[in-house]
Order: sequence, then structure tokens, then C-alpha cells
Amino acid sequence: MFRSTWVAAIFSAIVFTSVDARAGDETLSFTDPEDGQFDVSDFLLKHKGALPVPILITEPAVGYGLGLGLLFFSDPASDAGAGPPRDGKERVPPNVTALGGLYTQNGTWAAAAAHFHTWDDDRYRYLGAIAKVDAHLDYFGLSSQPRSYTLQGVGLIQQMLMRIGNSRWYAGLRYIFFDSSSTFGSGEAPVELGSVQKDQRIGAGSIVVDYDSRDNIFYPGEGSFLEFEAQAARTAFGGTQNYDIYAVRGYTWQPLTHTLILGLRMDSRFSSGDIPFYAQPYVDLRGVQKGRYQDRNAVTAEIELRWDFIPRWSLLGFTGVGKAYGRWHSFSESQNVQSVGAGVRYLIARKLGLAVGVDVAHSKDQNAFYIQVGSGWR
Repeated sequence: MFRSTWVAAIFSAIVFTSVDARAGDETLSFTDPEDGQFDVSDFLLKHKGALPVPILITEPAVGYGLGLGLLFFSDPASDAGAGPPRDGKERVPPNVTALGGLYTQNGTWAAAAAHFHTWDDDRYRYLGAIAKVDAHLDYFGLSSQPRSYTLQGVGLIQQMLMRIGNSRWYAGLRYIFFDSSSTFGSGEAPVELGSVQKDQRIGAGSIVVDYDSRDNIFYPGEGSFLEFEAQAARTAFGGTQNYDIYAVRGYTWQPLTHTLILGLRMDSRFSSGDIPFYAQPYVDLRGVQKGRYQDRNAVTAEIELRWDFIPRWSLLGFTGVGKAYGRWHSFSESQNVQSVGAGVRYLIARKLGLAVGVDVAHSKDQNAFYIQVGSGWR
């Protein structure tokens, strides 16, 4: 269930106080000369500053908590020297390094480091991350009743993609390793899981194909992202379990007017084999507890309407539905999981297309509050 959740945790927001300072021979200003508004683009890119990220956690799976992260940005074009200017649709993603840690009221803690880098005018994309977690979670399973368990471990992700010709398609490989130890609070795993090995390792290799036409990777106003993944977890890759996952996810943003943007999201994951209970696909919606609805397969759809009502400020509303099915219930028998919510964003770094804000969401018997950096879709 920890598919990218630690990455999502370190992407949150900060409110800066507008100041002017000196950095070497260059004036450091937090005012954008284009519109006179508060902006941190130059601080992050030209002066290699860090974006401090206070993390406020309201995730129902782990309770309330706090954390801190640091985001460092660099512009590939400036790293390579002067180059031709680009319009929004041809913007090369910045290189990003993220460091962070968090702690919640139920004793869950995590620490992580990640780096995203592009080369050769965005022909090559690299993503690497390492994280250590000690999580206190609930498993619901067949009974739909929470059974507490502890999951401890160290995880690693390595990914390299290459652009296909001059298209917007990328293809490459991803490797995931997770060395874990899991213990149920009662000392015994739920009956439907059978005998659960306490110490397990996931070693999984994936073939990944992406399509990316977004105008920026943080808070798109136009374009689409689509990813196909075929994952094989094998003992030969360093794991203790053999299983397969096939996943497709896609997001698209379509301008309806100059200020209204329609967003659509689809996410589906299908598994087979001896998959660990905590790694099973789950319904992933804002307002729904992570891992609350898990099974062999999971599908999710979400719609979002964004209104850029004044320059730099946006309001958005969203709703979604999902299902988890395959082992205990068929698709038609499984429960429809629904959520609804609203949010606000401020464009804090225009040159990066980076916006920060908050989302609030509601689902059956649950409410959640999220501090966001960029889109809520990862």
C-alpha cells in the first residue's frame, strides 16, 4: 500500500513572507517583475534555495501528525548553459531533490530522500528514492473490520526512462525493493490471509511506458499524462514473493474557457500471484483512508473542475468513485467508494508552474484535510 505514499507526504506547502535580500552580486527578490506578485522562482532556481516544507498530516490511516521537508530545484537549461526560450508546452521539467521526515500521533514515522533529473533536453528522465518507514496501520480485509498491524522496512526505487524519437512517449525500466517486517497487534493474521510470513522482501522489476504532454509537471493547465506498467516481483530480483501487477493510470487537463479547466483521472491496478497483503491494490481517493478498500484489483475514476478566478489564485472542486474487487467480491458485488471535496491553490513559483494550497475531502464516515504542492494527482 506504500506505492508512492512517502513521496506524496513530502510534497506539501509553505507560506512565505515577502522580503528583499542580497545574494552575492545579485539582488534576491520575492516579487515577480512580470505581475508584481509574491513569487519564489528566482530564489529556487537562480540562488539554488531550498523550499522548506512543513508537513501537516491528516491522513485517516495514521492520524494527525507533523513533518518537515526540503525541496531543491535546478533548471536543466541553466545547468547546460544558455539555450533557446521555450513556451509553456515545451517546458523542460526542473531537476528536483527532496528530503523529508514525519511523525504521527499513532507512532508512525518515516524518512525519505528522492531525486528527479532530466538530461539531453528532456530525452532522459531519472527518478531515484530511498525511504525508511515504521507505520502503524489497519488491515480491513474480508470482514471490513480494522485489524491493527505494524509495518517496518526500508524501500528503494530506481527508474530510468528514454524518450521515443521526437514524440511525447517515454519507455524504460523501474526497480522496486522493499525489505519489510509486519506484525499484527493480536499476534495472529486474519484467517483469510492464511499463514503470513513476518519478514518479507519485495524485489520487483517493471517495464514502464509513459506519455506526457503536460504544460508542467506540478500543476498542469493543459495536456495529459498516461502510464502503462507491467511489474514482475520475483525471488530472482531479491524478493521473497512471486507476483505480477499490471497498472494503467492517466490524467488529462482540458481548458473549457480561459479560466475554467476540466481534469479527468483514471487509475487501475490488477494483481495476481503471492502478493503481500499490504501491497495489494487499493482505492486511492482524497478523503478515503489509504488501504481501507483493498483487494486483488482496484479501479478509480475522478473528475475535477478548476477555476482560475484571479491571476495566481485557483479554486477547485472534485469528486471520485472507486472499487476494490477480485478475491472476496466480484466487480458487481464490491462496494462503490465515493468521495467529494474542494481546494484552493496559489501559484507560488511562476517559472516552475508550482502552486501550493489545501484540499478538504469527505467520504463515508471520513473527512480529511491535505496540504498540497501542485496537483492532488500523483
